[in-house]
Amino acid sequence: MTAREPLGRRTFVAGAATAALFTGTGAGTARAEDLVGGNLPDFHQALKDELRFPLAWGTSPVRDFRAWRRTARRTVEEHLLVDDQQGTPYDPEFTEGPEGDGYRRQSVTLSLTRHTRVRGSLLTPHGTGPFPAVLLLHDHGAKFDIGKEKCVRPWAPWDDGTRLASAQAWADKLLDGRFVGDELARRGYVVLCLDALGWGDRGPVTYEQQQALAANLYNLGSSLAGLMAREDARAAGFLAGLDRVDARRVAAVGFSMGAYRAWQTAALSDDIAAAVSVCWMTGLKEMMVPGNNTLRGQSAYYMLHPGLARHLDIPDVASIAAPRPMFFVDGERDTLFTPDGVAAAYAKLRAVWDSRRAGHRLRTDLWPGVGHVFTAPMQDEVFAWLDSVL
Repeated sequence: MTAREPLGRRTFVAGAATAALFTGTGAGTARAEDLVGGNLPDFHQALKDELRFPLAWGTSPVRDFRAWRRTARRTVEEHLLVDDQQGTPYDPEFTEGPEGDGYRRQSVTLSLTRHTRVRGSLLTPHGTGPFPAVLLLHDHGAKFDIGKEKCVRPWAPWDDGTRLASAQAWADKLLDGRFVGDELARRGYVVLCLDALGWGDRGPVTYEQQQALAANLYNLGSSLAGLMAREDARAAGFLAGLDRVDARRVAAVGFSMGAYRAWQTAALSDDIAAAVSVCWMTGLKEMMVPGNNTLRGQSAYYMLHPGLARHLDIPDVASIAAPRPMFFVDGERDTLFTPDGVAAAYAKLRAVWDSRRAGHRLRTDLWPGVGHVFTAPMQDEVFAWLDSVL
């Protein structure tokens, strides 16, 4: 006897061969046609059709915007699988570095959670504060030997020349040779940049280790993406609380995965007054298509909150930050995000800000002829926008 159960367009037969797939015995083998685009099940479209994002603003039964924000944020936090760490003392330790070009360099070590001490780069402009500030969030790029050094030029004694060479090559490849943190400090911003788990001083992991790291955290009742989200929100609170910083003028800024982290931090932390996200915004359904990089797993685990898609789309989460000023920048030729996905996300974001009569506080740019990069002209636009809103 075998039991038959409909599963998408196919029939799942629970017999001896299928049992062998789960026990590792027998001759049963999965059919290649059961997967499309490499790692999608053939019934993926049915699953996408079932995603209706019922808690999105405008769809949610909660009609008061402030109440919706609280509900949506609480829903996101429930899916982080990491406790709120607000009661943990930061206990910062500061170490002076060499003087920069118009700014002071410091290394700071602090507790972002009750389990970890994290070292980061802190830049402070010369002059009289309090200053506006930027929480600068590094990218992924499958390059783990450097994290904060992708954004802030490394210095001795924490660099023997190896990190600087690696960081400069990365900047040359994606940032027109610039270190964005140093540029911001020269323009009068306090800048804080920390390593996420797996990068720089907190790694390096390898590309192939990411999925195992995520799985092991899940087995321990935690989450890799949730940990990063909590740590970034804590970092925002630390930066806003520094005496040298004007707590009303703190922005989150990031490129690539750092862009994801920037809008996520703005959604989860009231310490962020504005955010800039360069090359990470899309609709979820438009991202989950054959050939997309996310389908490879691995890196995606840093941006995956299990079950959240049953409630909110990606731009819905970013919209929790409305009506604060936000700037989304994407490249027309960015192969990581489909043009349809970017357009769908921008439309959702625009609808939320417009509903708050705050459309002037939202900027969404799609740069023609540009891929997954943060070029000097794009940076200059971002710097000018930050000056205007902070």
